[in-house]
Amino acid sequence: MYQGFEKIPQNWHEQMIHLLAERIIVVDDNGIILYINEAYCQFLGTTIKDAVNRPVQDVIENTRMHIVAKTGQKELATLHPINGSEMIANRFPIIEDGKIVGAVGTVMFRSPEEWRMYRTKIQGLVEELKYYKTKLEKELKSKYQFNDLIGKSSTFLATKKLAERISGSNSSVLLIGDSGTGKELFAHAIHNSSMRASLPFVAINCASIPEHLLESELFGYDDGAFTGAKKGGKKGQFEIANNGSIFLDEIGDMPLSMQSKLLRVLQEKEIQRVGGQKSIAVDVRIIAATHRDLEKLVEEGKFRQDLYYRLNVIKIEIPPLRERKEDIPLISQSLLKKLEGKFYRKGIELSTVVEERLMEHSWPGNIRELENVLERSINILDGKTIEMVHLPLYLRDMEPETNFVKGASTQNLETTPKPLLPIFSLKETLAHAEKKAILNALEVTKGNKQEAAKLLGIGKTSFYEKCKLYSIK
Repeated sequence: MYQGFEKIPQNWHEQMIHLLAERIIVVDDNGIILYINEAYCQFLGTTIKDAVNRPVQDVIENTRMHIVAKTGQKELATLHPINGSEMIANRFPIIEDGKIVGAVGTVMFRSPEEWRMYRTKIQGLVEELKYYKTKLEKELKSKYQFNDLIGKSSTFLATKKLAERISGSNSSVLLIGDSGTGKELFAHAIHNSSMRASLPFVAINCASIPEHLLESELFGYDDGAFTGAKKGGKKGQFEIANNGSIFLDEIGDMPLSMQSKLLRVLQEKEIQRVGGQKSIAVDVRIIAATHRDLEKLVEEGKFRQDLYYRLNVIKIEIPPLRERKEDIPLISQSLLKKLEGKFYRKGIELSTVVEERLMEHSWPGNIRELENVLERSINILDGKTIEMVHLPLYLRDMEPETNFVKGASTQNLETTPKPLLPIFSLKETLAHAEKKAILNALEVTKGNKQEAAKLLGIGKTSFYEKCKLYSIK
């Protein structure tokens, strides 16, 4: 007996047992009840006199006390169906001189009401956990398939066919294309057609995460890695994407310091958390994308050549909308269906003249710009047909006012009546001109916002603010 235990008065023992575990039972090695307290008997609807010296399985339904008394294997926090409810039971063997002499069991919770209250509380937590788990799983699933990639032009169909063919591979993929061409949709579709389709798909925009946070976001951090670090550390996106795919958008904007760490992941297939000492193995397929000329960045020393070759195993160039204008009607119809759900509208269509105008535009913002134009049009649409008047000013301004014949005198000019357009405020007219200038600059620089800002003679911060103001991405 432990030192000091003998000082406890004998008449305290049962009261102590009752307080520590209200329902308790003790059996010998044959499963015969040697002791059961009053609380347990009340719950079972019996008495101590009727229960003691009887086989435990005759007194308690679904009991395993006699089994524990034979096997010597303790059972902790096990479900025990009893009296139409489910108790949580603990069962321990009693060993004396190396021999199993019996077993002691306790049932947690003091009453069925307490269990029901506990179960209700736990059930709420379980439902909440299930909700967030389902939400997380949905967020980690790829949303698009190749059927969602709309187009019939030969260049687009060739690109789509190549992407479908390489989907089953585990090799790295590099998606090249202007902003708004649908690189992320291709990444989703590639993952969804791969053997990793049921596993996580994680998308990261390398340009949108501050440089000092990018490493911890990608690779995670250990407990105490830095001030404010979450207790217990945090998994990075590579760990979350393990066995699945990770989409690194705008890879051309990744800092050089991070490029070397990404190269190590590709070569060694392992990551190291910020502040961590051990390496963690990861199996992730990398799908990278950029609108920038990586070969030029390599020449300028702004992108690692070895990383470029690692990423450029399978290169897929997605054509811009200006090179597949025959796809504009199909894409427009698909976008209108999507927007109809957003605006709770049905049967919206384009007039013939609007469809022609859309096909005349160069679309520097590609499909993203087209979607913005259609959404803007629906916002001011009363009927079901989008007409010229519903288009933004910069598209309406494209309409020719005069058919000029070279060499003809001014008296012989063929003129077409100038359509009557609504008058807009000076503020809106200036905003239109500013937006048009930004879009033109982006078209010239192939989407490079820093170069576009230089062309326009404004600062980078001011340029980004104006892009946000005019929904230019």
